[in-house]
Amino acid sequence: MSGPILEMRGVSKSFFGIKALQKVDLTVHAGEVHALMGENGAGKSTLMKILSGAYRFDPGGEIRIEGKVARIEGPMGGRNAGISIIYQELSLAPNLTVAENIYLGRELSQSGLLARGTMREGVGPILDRLGADFTPSTLVAELSMGQRQLVEIARALHARSKILIMDEPTTSLSAGESEKLFALIRQLRAEGLAIIYISHRMDEVYALGDRVTVLRDGRLVGALDKPEIRADSIVRMMVGRDVSSFYKKDHDPHAKRDRAVLSAVDLGDGHRVKNCSLTVHAGEVVGLAGLIGAGRTELAHLIIGATAKTTGHIELDGKRVSIETPRDALDAGIAYLTEDRKALGLFLDMSCADNINLAVIGRDARLGGILDRDKGRTRADEAFAALGIRAPNPGVTVGGLSGGNQQKVLLSRLLAIAPKVLILDEPTRGVDVGAKSEIYSIIDNLAKSGTAILVISSDLPEILGICDRVLVMRSGHLAGELQQSAASPITQEDIMALATGMEHVDA
Repeated sequence: MSGPILEMRGVSKSFFGIKALQKVDLTVHAGEVHALMGENGAGKSTLMKILSGAYRFDPGGEIRIEGKVARIEGPMGGRNAGISIIYQELSLAPNLTVAENIYLGRELSQSGLLARGTMREGVGPILDRLGADFTPSTLVAELSMGQRQLVEIARALHARSKILIMDEPTTSLSAGESEKLFALIRQLRAEGLAIIYISHRMDEVYALGDRVTVLRDGRLVGALDKPEIRADSIVRMMVGRDVSSFYKKDHDPHAKRDRAVLSAVDLGDGHRVKNCSLTVHAGEVVGLAGLIGAGRTELAHLIIGATAKTTGHIELDGKRVSIETPRDALDAGIAYLTEDRKALGLFLDMSCADNINLAVIGRDARLGGILDRDKGRTRADEAFAALGIRAPNPGVTVGGLSGGNQQKVLLSRLLAIAPKVLILDEPTRGVDVGAKSEIYSIIDNLAKSGTAILVISSDLPEILGICDRVLVMRSGHLAGELQQSAASPITQEDIMALATGMEHVDA
């Protein structure tokens, strides 16, 4: 491996007197994928914003690029130094073409007009090099998330970047798009590009990372080389304690197996879901796996009445129930945690307490319709203690919390109704490793208490780690069921065979 292309030494950053970073060091080589990990709030984004020029660091630190001290003034200074950053929320202009986005801020002109033809010719070779299946003149609005990610990478390469920072790049990608991205990252690494890769997903770090640097509470904890990269080591460094069982599963799925709590019978919507039947027992955690677009979330929406059923019905405790709306589902004891907590779950400008109490606010009304706020405060305080929500108090705005703590607030709202059935759709998406471990423990404790739990997840290690049975969807149908056991554990290959239809080929 060549010498360091990047050296950050003693980098600190304060905001209003609060230290966000304290003398952090980071060394990255050309031709390596360097994973940067840490819980939300550990300082990863702050460090990368300093590197890219969005923030200035405090006096006393130093950044060297290719051995020379770099003074990066603003984002343009970062770009001029050969640094590009692709944020989790892509920064493309959808109303412009691919070529116009790649040249954005560096447009070519001729006689006072944009030289669109020249720009299209200029980006063509880079798109070919990346294997793009679209043209320079394609509008970005017409591209998938995976294709847009490719445009961001093309923009970095066109600017002759030496260091590419990728912040949670697979968050909005399908499994297929993620695999294509991984292949491209390996190609760019082989070509000598230095890639700083920020991710909460352990499997991605295993697959791509040559080295891992871990931050905690704004400080450097340490770095691991490829042979040392293990889940237990990384988690211990991130959270500052030994997580002996990352995937918590102490409940006994057979303890109350004779009691079927939720039964969905022949559910269908006439389009995305076709004749699906499933059962979840008391104290059981059932996984629902499948590729993006297989119909998993759509099936959940049919169960809770968010989408109208064209076929089938729901049974609770062996009795047929009428569920036509999500409110009907809540009243019946079925709670659903949405996969998009910010857009569809939380009210980000409201307090944690108000978010927690939203589903049961009617219970807190006194005679005359006056709200008994003491009940709500007590409930919020109990939720903070029970789920370990880290915030100054329940009165703070939920939008200011980390992803893991936001997820716990949303989960607290659902638990306030004491559900018989809990449906969790991507319960740890955008959540750091420490918070994931805590959420798994919460799920395990709920199963111990007898709650029937259905978990929808695209994270196969998560499905295998916490679930007792796995149902696999393919093209709107339930393709099969896999039973977990110590003698014959389910593998990722088992799930993917059902999800893709390859089990028929193997047979």
